[in-house]
Amino acid sequence: MKHLFFILSVIIYTLQAQEYKAVFNCNTNDMQYVTSRMVLVERTMDMIEKNGDTPKFAITIHGGCAPIVSKNYDEIILDKNDLDSIELSQKQLIKLAGRGVEIIVCAISLNANTIPEEDVISSVKISPNSFLETISYQNNGYALMVFE
Repeated sequence: MKHLFFILSVIIYTLQAQEYKAVFNCNTNDMQYVTSRMVLVERTMDMIEKNGDTPKFAITIHGGCAPIVSKNYDEIILDKNDLDSIELSQKQLIKLAGRGVEIIVCAISLNANTIPEEDVISSVKISPNSFLETISYQNNGYALMVFE
């Protein structure tokens, strides 16, 4: 009887768990702000998991945010404060990817920022057009969260 009660409890708990789906769209070139948002994404995941729920997150990167995915960001960005922020953001991206967050960068933005595709860190997927990825996530029930 105890086992039956335990099994029923697990089933009920599992049925009540929520899935939180969000795509975070990063377009800004304010690298200090980007760093703060990357940390906030992780804290949000922690809060969701603490409640027994499941986060399903993605980050789409384009425009002025693209340098954060470059192995050679120090050749693109000259401002010391931005360099420090990009280093922290990149570490955070790698950490988030390790936790299952899908990271996507726009090939158009790589080109516009003169970042060769081979310079993109390995945890980042390259999309021909990140708008298509963002639209696809939204069509699949992901909330759009914008870094502006």
